[in-house]
Amino acid sequence: MTEAPRLHAVPGGSPEGSQPAPASARTERGAAPEPLWREVLGEKLRGLRREHEETLVETAARAGISPQYLSEVERGLKEPSSEMIAAVAGALGTTLGGLAESVADELRGQREASKLMRYEMATRQRLSGPVALALAA
Repeated sequence: MTEAPRLHAVPGGSPEGSQPAPASARTERGAAPEPLWREVLGEKLRGLRREHEETLVETAARAGISPQYLSEVERGLKEPSSEMIAAVAGALGTTLGGLAESVADELRGQREASKLMRYEMATRQRLSGPVALALAA
């Protein structure tokens, strides 16, 4: 089975006549693309299921979905509806809101880590060459 191509944000790109994307939503050159919501959601669901020491079959049965579909959701291949997410969350002893907060926190943390890494790289670049030699003297 082939995977669908992954869409990528275009830095500063916007349809003609529309407002440009806010700076926080733009992807910087050379920066790794942000993970998709469905990918982080899948990781969270798989983590919760494993914490409960359950198989795909057990969790899927309680949620009322097929194990194959749950597997695809966990791998970030499917974009489940909010009803589907709520059913799986309930089967894992959490709520849709709690799961959404957890995913948002993870995305926020990854964004902050990426910003810090870009800042450190920029700082290292400024402190190279003649500047670094002058500071070392």
